[in-house]
Amino acid sequence: MAQILHLYLLATLLLALSFKATSSSRHSSNNGLKSLHFALYQHETINKTGYIIVNGVAGAGVGQTTTPFGTLFAFQDPMTVTANISSKVVAIAEGTSITSSFDGLRSISIAKITLRLKNHMGSISIVGGTHNIKPADHPVVGGTGDFMFVQGYVTSSPVDLQGLTVTYKIEFHLYWPSYANKFSLHDKHVGNDIIT
Repeated sequence: MAQILHLYLLATLLLALSFKATSSSRHSSNNGLKSLHFALYQHETINKTGYIIVNGVAGAGVGQTTTPFGTLFAFQDPMTVTANISSKVVAIAEGTSITSSFDGLRSISIAKITLRLKNHMGSISIVGGTHNIKPADHPVVGGTGDFMFVQGYVTSSPVDLQGLTVTYKIEFHLYWPSYANKFSLHDKHVGNDIIT
């Protein structure tokens, strides 16, 4: 009888420890997916990091937050750890957007964000609709490096729309499916971290 009770207590203790180890992981969520949540700031300067490639044909004129319908815009913007443009650059957002509304405030955007974080390096690809003066969610459609197989979304929110450089807060909500753990690429970057 004592031996059965001992085995029962041992099994209960091991089960409790396994639950505690699973729930204390900083990358785990309640559904068991590895996740990563953080925010960066995208700084776009007209005719320096972002350019109108094709002028639009109708609707609003070119302004701080608007472009005519059909305008094709390309960008390669630095992304920093704070809203201050002189803070540390840890990512580059490059892509294009096409103005898709006559009020000039909405566009269809495609971007690749190359990330050089302390423990994660690679890129993610996003697509979706952007609103120039309101928050907008963009689905993540893929990734490379440490972001291989990643899913999730980013939320783009305006921070400062005055002046030559506009700033957006980009909140990342990234999730890896359970099978991605078998393909971890983090070890390829040991000793090669750009961010310390």
